[in-house]
Amino acid sequence: MLAPLFDKPAVRWATANRLSLYGLGIPPAQYEALAGGRDMGTVLRSRVERLACGFSLDDNYFTWQAVGRRYSRDGQGPLPPYLRREQFDAVRARVDRVEVLNRSVTEYLAGCPDASRDRYVLLDAQDWMTDAQLTALWAEITRTARPGARVIFRTAAEPSLLPGRLDPALLARWRYEAALSRTLTERDRSAIYGGFHLYILEG
Repeated sequence: MLAPLFDKPAVRWATANRLSLYGLGIPPAQYEALAGGRDMGTVLRSRVERLACGFSLDDNYFTWQAVGRRYSRDGQGPLPPYLRREQFDAVRARVDRVEVLNRSVTEYLAGCPDASRDRYVLLDAQDWMTDAQLTALWAEITRTARPGARVIFRTAAEPSLLPGRLDPALLARWRYEAALSRTLTERDRSAIYGGFHLYILEG
């Protein structure tokens, strides 16, 4: 039944496109956000160009990883701060502060006291959450956040995904730093994401 469908060139190309990106860590739920209504080839070309040409190779360890799948073997190339030799003692001295948990952030926060946290790093996980999952997550973030707490996250698309999806009453508690978010997006050397976003808890 599927053979005639996949014999169509446009369908074969779209399917290969999605499967290729899935192998790069971009699930189907994030694909449309990444495309943003544009041709995926154009989007990827733009972001690869930014990765390769937007920043100096002397300090962009993201490019080293993306192109060579490794960091410099001689130790002379750029490294993330936590892998630098001069940071080793600081990392070792604080290793007992690290706690590895295999559960969702929402579950973890549900067990935390009110107003007990002030920094939240979500990376791009929200891109494939449902509206209900987003609201559950941000309800726990808002409950556990101290006044002035900060949340940062990336998105495949350029704009923040929260307006129109998150419960407006929750979103109203947070101030979006639009100008600073644009600046931080421009400075994001990973270059693969469309946006970097910062929200600060009001009051």
